[in-house]
Amino acid sequence: MPLVAGIDSSTQSCKVLVCDADSGEILRSASAPHPDGTEVHPNRWWEALEQAISAAGGIADVAAVSVGAQQHGMVCLDSRGRVVRDALLWNDTRSAHAAAELTDELGGPQAWARRTGVVPVAAVTATKLRWLADHEPHHADATAAVCLPHDWLTWRLSGSSDIADLRTDRSDASGTGYFSAESNTVQTDLLELAFRGRRPVVPQVLGPRESAGTAAHGALLGAGAGDNAAAALGLGAVPGDCIVSLGTSGVVSAVATTAPHDADGLVAGFADATGRQLPLVCTLNGAPVLAAVAAMLRVDFTEFDRLALSAPPGADGMVLIPYFDGERSPNLPDASGALHGVTSRNMTSANIARAAVEGLLSSMAFCVDTIGGQGVDVERIMLVGGGARSEAVRQIAPAVLGLDVHVPRPTEYVALGAARQAAWVLGGQSSPPSWTVGSPAVYTADSTPHVRERYDSAQKLTLR
Repeated sequence: MPLVAGIDSSTQSCKVLVCDADSGEILRSASAPHPDGTEVHPNRWWEALEQAISAAGGIADVAAVSVGAQQHGMVCLDSRGRVVRDALLWNDTRSAHAAAELTDELGGPQAWARRTGVVPVAAVTATKLRWLADHEPHHADATAAVCLPHDWLTWRLSGSSDIADLRTDRSDASGTGYFSAESNTVQTDLLELAFRGRRPVVPQVLGPRESAGTAAHGALLGAGAGDNAAAALGLGAVPGDCIVSLGTSGVVSAVATTAPHDADGLVAGFADATGRQLPLVCTLNGAPVLAAVAAMLRVDFTEFDRLALSAPPGADGMVLIPYFDGERSPNLPDASGALHGVTSRNMTSANIARAAVEGLLSSMAFCVDTIGGQGVDVERIMLVGGGARSEAVRQIAPAVLGLDVHVPRPTEYVALGAARQAAWVLGGQSSPPSWTVGSPAVYTADSTPHVRERYDSAQKLTLR
């Protein structure tokens, strides 16, 4: 029975799954924490990976390994492969001004959407390179290669110190701002534009089932993937599937065959981990909205769910706009949350709880509609993340989203997707192995269009 390992190096921690390559059955698993902050030395990721591997019983017996990881992070290496400075993570916003500059320098958001499918924002690697060039030119001058977290970990697993051996995949490269997922090409002029004329080495972009080499103990290395693409692979998502992930943020992505070109910058033109596209919309506000409202009501999550489900659809006219920490989809960084339609008759704990769930789901519905506006067919909703544990969310979601909602069993889908990719590389087949992740729970409900209509009306007040 061949074994494979999948690694998820997320912002918060490193998870390792060891799986049966044929069935996908998880045999061993472990995790280790990452430090807090928006910049971190990559060695901390390596230390967490070593701890997680050890706690999972090692990987000396696995035949292939792949790494999924947080996207966008800027890892700068010198000519000898040494880290130049701490990596800037996706959630480091110091490059917001650089994003605006780069957008203007190419001719506006439409030009970026046409070239790469991604309009620069602070999260994107290209904007971080511009910030480095302008604020730390000595570090920029020392940078001989730039890569992403999963690229660097794969390279470290290979044991190489030669920057020419850096490898990546389409999904992670598509989040840099200088790679086109539609044409599968690195846009070297955009890399130079971002880095003020410098052209560092960037990893070779591999196809989804190509090997990135071998690990020190001889296991094959997969190309790896960005976290959202790895999760989609772990879920077995196919064209027509739309993944709604309610974690710290809300992320909506859909497997598609055509690349989006959204000049509004809401839909990012990412690639998936199978050779297709993965248009994606990310919000700032996810499951913490529910936690904040539950805390305000002074109830635990079980009671919060009971309250929300005891109120009628539409919460007797109460509408919550969940922009608690500003918002990026739509782009309203200075916005705040709002509770609309409050009267002396509807001001109850149950209606407030219901309005919180419906408001969060309406925000996700906005993202689903935005992806659909790029010509992407959405036929099935897959609901994952911490927010999917809420019974109120699961029951209300199909009413707000207007489609049946499939809730897969909870597991580490990024690491599972990485393991599935490793099995794909090992098997050498034309498509990923058919792993069974279990039958999802399916939730149905009558559509409640009046909820969205009231939400959209209240949202317009926020846009003013």
